[in-house]
Amino acid sequence: MSETTGNVRLQPGDPAPPFTLPDADGTPVSLADFQGRKVIVYFYPAAMTPGCTKQACDFSENLADLADAGYAVVGISPDKPEKLAKFREAENLSVTLLSDPDKQVLQAYGAYGEKRLYGKTTVGVIRSTFVIDENGRIERALYNVKATGHVAKLRKDLGI
Repeated sequence: MSETTGNVRLQPGDPAPPFTLPDADGTPVSLADFQGRKVIVYFYPAAMTPGCTKQACDFSENLADLADAGYAVVGISPDKPEKLAKFREAENLSVTLLSDPDKQVLQAYGAYGEKRLYGKTTVGVIRSTFVIDENGRIERALYNVKATGHVAKLRKDLGI
């Protein structure tokens, strides 16, 4: 437990919490679908906001390189599938976007809870990224990441 947020924080080596969530088209996508592959799961607060758009565009632009290095990429937010579909179309995104409106998966990953925003403590989505290995274990758990420059840093850290 982290004193600053009160959230459970995942650590490298922890099993990744399983999930099945609808994508932008309403098709269920499960973590189990990626068994045997590495997957980057990132959590973001809201589709069609500046920071989240930048981050989704960065992941989409780097998707081919990440895929060549063996990584699938999934973005998760509390947005409904209809909003995710609009976001995907508006920004021409190729990254898979999943809907978690009841925030159960966000909470399981410690990506929802108290956070500081502009000097105030609020409750919401904590921008976080997880690298999950082929066996469904957390390889990297990154909390409070920045929207801008995050994908470039992740590529550097992963040697891509």
